[in-house]
Amino acid sequence: MRTMVLTLGALTLAACSESPGPTADFSAPPGDAARRDGAGPPADRGAVGEVAILDAGKGREASKPPDNLPAAGNPNPEATCAVPAGAGPEDSATPRTVVGSGTPASCTGAAFIAAVAKGGVITFNCGPAPTTIKLAGTAKIVNDTGPKIVIDGKGLITLSGDGKHRILYMNTCDQAQKWTTSHCQNQDHPQLTLQNLTFIEANSKSETQYDGGGAVWVRGGRLKLVNTRFFNNVCADTGPDLGGAAVRVFSQYNNLPVYVVSSTFGGRADLGGVCSNGGGVSSIGVSWTIINSLFSHNKAIGNGGNPAKAGTPGGGSGGAIYNDGNTMTLSLCGTRIEHNDAKTHGSAIFFVSNNHTGDIKIDRCVITSNTGGSWYPTYPQISNHPDTPIVVTSSTIK
Repeated sequence: MRTMVLTLGALTLAACSESPGPTADFSAPPGDAARRDGAGPPADRGAVGEVAILDAGKGREASKPPDNLPAAGNPNPEATCAVPAGAGPEDSATPRTVVGSGTPASCTGAAFIAAVAKGGVITFNCGPAPTTIKLAGTAKIVNDTGPKIVIDGKGLITLSGDGKHRILYMNTCDQAQKWTTSHCQNQDHPQLTLQNLTFIEANSKSETQYDGGGAVWVRGGRLKLVNTRFFNNVCADTGPDLGGAAVRVFSQYNNLPVYVVSSTFGGRADLGGVCSNGGGVSSIGVSWTIINSLFSHNKAIGNGGNPAKAGTPGGGSGGAIYNDGNTMTLSLCGTRIEHNDAKTHGSAIFFVSNNHTGDIKIDRCVITSNTGGSWYPTYPQISNHPDTPIVVTSSTIK
């Protein structure tokens, strides 16, 4: 490979182009060009990547968190992207349910699970200090309790799976959570926003029907993450197409993107997520718009890719991000992806559009020091089909 370095403003863009002679394995492994995709309808690209420049420094200034963990969002200088309309925090001033009565002891896992079942806006009154709520099971969204469901921790609430459970589940196509339309795979509700929260020690390894999604699993409606942190979450160690130690998503309404704004996945060597694929997030047929966020120290530990090579259990792709499906867009702005690791493909990003109609947009980002994997036809650390359009501006990829 030959490395090109382009200076763009205050940042440097490093790209790779092929040179004659022996190279690393940048070709798609057998079978990966026509892959399995049976977990939902294809997604269109939706309204993705519509971001503008903020005043210098605005949007990356984060107050010091009340604990000793990394703050939500990307603290580095590139985090200067504006937040598009609809991607910011939701109003939580008039909650349907307030969990707790002013003390940490009153903020129980059972109270949180009950609040989620009631839907609407949920806030917390656990006292002035940071509070961790351990769950003895998974909180499940009931699909007729919206249309907007907002869970706002005000920067003080940590939800813990206690190393045993997924924390939050929403599925418009799960009859147990109520069918509310005749087209569950494409409906505009519930519209779930998770803001000013921390998700830790979730574990979905015991899940089989709805696997992956260590902390959060979503199908249908809309999902938005704002000022939210994910630490030490896990899902199954192996498997060709499951993933998302923090979050796994399917079937967003009208193919609109999942918004991720000023959020952190990992952030420190001892806090990363671990799953077969997608140590941070994973999806099938879904677009993402990720703004001013940080993915670091996450791991995709499966082995054998998708479809799984003979004699392997499959997986190991997308150290930070795993996207599979058809027409979809991954849009990154003001985001840093570093120190993630993959065993098979895509140490930073794995992006496969089965019908070769998806695209990637990278603006004012830093993607660096991610390790492992192979099949990097366009840029280092990003696995994709060679014909996937990738537009990179004012970014560092090296």
